[in-house]
Amino acid sequence: VQLQASGGGLVHTGGSLRLSCAASGFTFKNYAMTWVRQAPGKGREMVAISTLGDFTNYALSVKGRFTISRDNAKNTLELQMNQLKPEDTAVYYCMSTIEGTPYFGQGTQVTVSS
Repeated sequence: VQLQASGGGLVHTGGSLRLSCAASGFTFKNYAMTWVRQAPGKGREMVAISTLGDFTNYALSVKGRFTISRDNAKNTLELQMNQLKPEDTAVYYCMSTIEGTPYFGQGTQVTVSS
């Protein structure tokens, strides 16, 4: 299983970023995919999840600002992040639990300056 996240960077408050995650080594369309983040000194936090049947759910802190999407033909997961705030600063990971084992990508840094 490989999960490769990209697209992070430095933006000002109110800016936008689009994260991508390339997945391989498993049947992507059969598994829920999640974006999680970890801010400095804090634990990992679920940001958004895309399950089978196009069901999505979001952390309250990002609802209305972030949009998760997936392309099962290309084995990719994306996260469109708008109206970014300094508190969104974190390392963002794509992850999936496959046969009971959680797999995380290497993470991509998002920094939002005030």
